[in-house]
Amino acid sequence: MNIVTVEGISKGYGDKLLFKDITFGINSNERIGIIGVNGVGKSTFLKIIAGVETTDTGRRIVNQQANIQYLFQNPEFDEGSTVFHQVFNSSDPKLQLLYQYHEAMDRISREPDNKELQAKMADLTSRMDIEGIWELEASGKAVLTRLGITEFHKKISQLSGGQRKRVAMARALIQPADLLILDEPTNHIDNDTVEWLEDYLKKRKGGLLLITHDRYFLNRVVDGIIELDGGRLYRYEGNYETFLEKKAEREAEEATLQRKHDILMKNELAWLRRGARARTTKQKARIQRYEEMKDISYTKEASKLDISIGSKRLGKKVLELKNIQHSFGEEILIKDFTHVFVPGERVGIVGKNGCGKSTLLNIIAGRLTPLKGTVDMGQTVSLSYYDQESLELKDDLRVIDYIKETAEFVNTSDGGTISASQMLERFLFTPNVQWTPIGSLSGGEKRRLYLLKKLMEEPNLLLLDEPTNDLDIQTLMVLEDYLEDFPGTVIAVSHDRYFLDRTVDHLFIFKGEGLIEDYHGNYSDYVAIANKELHETKELHKDKAPKEEVKRPREKKRLSFKEQREFDEIEDVIANLEAELEAIDEKIAKAGSNYTLLQEYLQQQKQLQEKLEDRMARWLELTELLEKLESRN
Repeated sequence: MNIVTVEGISKGYGDKLLFKDITFGINSNERIGIIGVNGVGKSTFLKIIAGVETTDTGRRIVNQQANIQYLFQNPEFDEGSTVFHQVFNSSDPKLQLLYQYHEAMDRISREPDNKELQAKMADLTSRMDIEGIWELEASGKAVLTRLGITEFHKKISQLSGGQRKRVAMARALIQPADLLILDEPTNHIDNDTVEWLEDYLKKRKGGLLLITHDRYFLNRVVDGIIELDGGRLYRYEGNYETFLEKKAEREAEEATLQRKHDILMKNELAWLRRGARARTTKQKARIQRYEEMKDISYTKEASKLDISIGSKRLGKKVLELKNIQHSFGEEILIKDFTHVFVPGERVGIVGKNGCGKSTLLNIIAGRLTPLKGTVDMGQTVSLSYYDQESLELKDDLRVIDYIKETAEFVNTSDGGTISASQMLERFLFTPNVQWTPIGSLSGGEKRRLYLLKKLMEEPNLLLLDEPTNDLDIQTLMVLEDYLEDFPGTVIAVSHDRYFLDRTVDHLFIFKGEGLIEDYHGNYSDYVAIANKELHETKELHKDKAPKEEVKRPREKKRLSFKEQREFDEIEDVIANLEAELEAIDEKIAKAGSNYTLLQEYLQQQKQLQEKLEDRMARWLELTELLEKLESRN
């Protein structure tokens, strides 16, 4: 089923043309990723497909029977609503029923003697049973939990920026949709959650259109890629790996066509300059052909981002952390951590959101004083900190003036010197853009500008806090090449597995409760070993089998003995709870006007529902674990 098509669309803002005369369509069985440098209009293109942005030319044709869900990069919320209300408020009849039920539950907790509410609760409960809503509720809460949101009734106004985006993602995933549109879904979630989201989207039915910089994610989730480049759209069948091959073929072919075209143009121009003795029909046709050829152009090689910035000399002593300890309230983030950094060291920092990764960077940068321990920095160290917030950017400041705050001239890696304006051009900021306010840039362009400013400080100790958020793939590739030759020390917090594999030598793994493990190797190696250890641990906890059965194939027992028994029994437990709920529903229906008894039954019903939700969430967890173990075998 075709969900949405755009024909001949163009879009620009002021003098900046994003794309022109683009035609594109997506069906319900397609999974497509969008690639392009920051500022080419990827997010704008998504908004047009979703119907929240208009075009300058062309038209959008949408299947009226199709349901489209769009995850904004910067979602808007009702600040006074709760997480649960924000996620489950929907036009979908089943979700709307669930929403009404919890609205009534909230009210009856405040007005326990309200007879009208009690009657409404009884009616909603009956309808929930008939429609089978309890399983839908459990699935929704399981998604929220996997995204790190466990306080379902917390106010939106009390959430951090990252938590808000994860709530928005949960809403997009839970709502029924024929086409799911996601703008940078892997930002602000940790590595484990990214891997879970991969599996979730691969199993999900329906169309998918997304923007992401995560190359492993693209390679594993999508079956098609579109690239926005130079105002045009190029479509490729296959994943990210196939895209790289086909793009190289396309560019080589276009380069050949351009060379042939240039040769023909030179020949025609030479003929015209010799002059014609007589204006015959053939000669007039040749002149006309030349005029037509002048209007023909092929895609020329795109401007390449050039990070060729120098760095200050670094001595033998870089940084020593000794017995560092820090906590917020009763939560210990870092406990008795010691490490001596050396020149050229490459460290990646990984762990769940909120575990203290950015706290460690802030302690190293001197922005935060640890509760215990010492930070000893070498005298030759020139530290630059690329953080998540980019607080220095002022929307009314011009791009060129922002860069000149750091330096009028930049030392390059080859020993030369260029102006700030020339360096901006190497970072793909044209002369026209350099004189515009920072507020007119896209989110990705702002991050690229901020990266340039940090590198222009010529650091020899570089701290990177989630550098891959909002940067396009081309910029990331060039940054990775730059770090490969960077002579100083790099400490990077990142959830981008590809970036970590390419740039770091070892990892600080935040294990929780302040414990930090130092693992030597890249991220993929660490995950492979962690998965192997998980499997071996489960094997050790199995009941000892008789000696004659020791040689039985290990793959026949995919779960531990305890987990397998729990999995075998849990469906009966769920069925029993559902039966108890049906019995309570009957009692509620027969309670009539005895509101004291009705209140007692409603309380019992609530307790049974909570138990059912817990068992449903556990059933989903065991099912996912079983599928994951089977996929490895």
